[in-house]
Amino acid sequence: MKIRRHRLALTALLATAIVAAGCGSSSSGTKSPASATSATTTGAGAASTPTSTAPSTSGGGGAGSAAVTNYLTYVHGKGGTASGTPVTIGWINQQGGQQQVGPLATAGAETAVKYINAELGGIGGHPLALKECFIRTAEEEGTTCAQQMLADKAISVVDEGAVAIGIQSFYSTLAGAKPVIVGVSVTPIDSVQKNAVIYFGDPTHILAPFGTYAKQVLHANSASLIYPNIAGLTDGAKAISQGMKSAGVSLKEVSYDESNPDLIGPISSAGASSADLVIPYTDSSGCVNLAKGLKQVGISEAKKIVSAPLCLNGQVAAGLGGDFPIWTYAIASSLYGDTTDPGLAPYTKVMAKYSTPADAPDPWNLVAFAQVLTTARLLNQIGYGKIAPTAILTKAKAFTGPIALGAPQLQCGKYAAAPAVCNDRTQFFEYHGKHMFTKAASWLQPPS
Repeated sequence: MKIRRHRLALTALLATAIVAAGCGSSSSGTKSPASATSATTTGAGAASTPTSTAPSTSGGGGAGSAAVTNYLTYVHGKGGTASGTPVTIGWINQQGGQQQVGPLATAGAETAVKYINAELGGIGGHPLALKECFIRTAEEEGTTCAQQMLADKAISVVDEGAVAIGIQSFYSTLAGAKPVIVGVSVTPIDSVQKNAVIYFGDPTHILAPFGTYAKQVLHANSASLIYPNIAGLTDGAKAISQGMKSAGVSLKEVSYDESNPDLIGPISSAGASSADLVIPYTDSSGCVNLAKGLKQVGISEAKKIVSAPLCLNGQVAAGLGGDFPIWTYAIASSLYGDTTDPGLAPYTKVMAKYSTPADAPDPWNLVAFAQVLTTARLLNQIGYGKIAPTAILTKAKAFTGPIALGAPQLQCGKYAAAPAVCNDRTQFFEYHGKHMFTKAASWLQPPS
């Protein structure tokens, strides 16, 4: 989840690529129907499960029976349309420049605000508002955003999207004056902040479960890790490496120049052909080359290849002839299109009504939507007129889940060296092609 143009951006190409590939069958998975026939009654009303324009799964996913399916209850809302003096929260994201981590995080946050104000009664009946500040290209822009949040006395909490550039200066300037709520952190900087909570996890803790999966599920003794030498991605690679070592899996890792399209050399140098497990860890722009390279050296077994969800991207599918790489994927949130995840039905319903359909599959859109819902929950629990930075931070750190569209349990402060981290759980799905997934493992944690 690191810096690169349009990284993790699932645009209209996602739906186009999925539809173009058509619907297939597999003995290992289930196929989503041409039209959804099941529904779940939620705070958003009756919501159909995702149709054949999204990936499907079998074997279960999400938080299961603990999944959040009633948003009105979840946010402690009054229901109806909000009115009156708004309750403002800050919003920062890295977007608008050449390096964009998760530009659609903002779309997810904005959709959540629209929905909360239109149907959930806002915050104690008052509308919720976002004050947005975007970091584009420079570290000092983080300072500017922090100054704006500090200057606005109406803001008691700041929600953070996908930010790498400028986040250090942001926290330094904010100086703990206001709490920060993060969905998925993309750098270790968020993790050490005492005035922040990271509800879906950071790279160090949600990539470490790769080691647990390798040892406990695959019973692997050896692994190969191949990744581009890009600032930021190297942090994630280190987390995967540490997870493997902690699990007792022998690892050979090789980095490569991102400008190199021929990756047979790095794949071979990492000993991928003889390893029990191969981990291609890259951003969406590098997935096509790695997928082609692995195929050229004869590595194609989905169980043997495990990756982060960055390659579940319409641009990647288009570059590979209309489908995603046939690998196993780890994800620390709900997997869009997982028809066995009861938490996705209300999300799909809200997205269809308040958002651009192409935004819904994007993991940053999904996480930011859930993140703002959770922020609204905290504000409603405190009560309009009593909202203050200290009260919010106390409530935020005490939240133990389940979180909407995320893990069934949270534990903020579990790690002394990373006090902001609240989740270290990751689920794994094996992909069979033609948009069919089966659950391979449920919410694994880092090796002990």
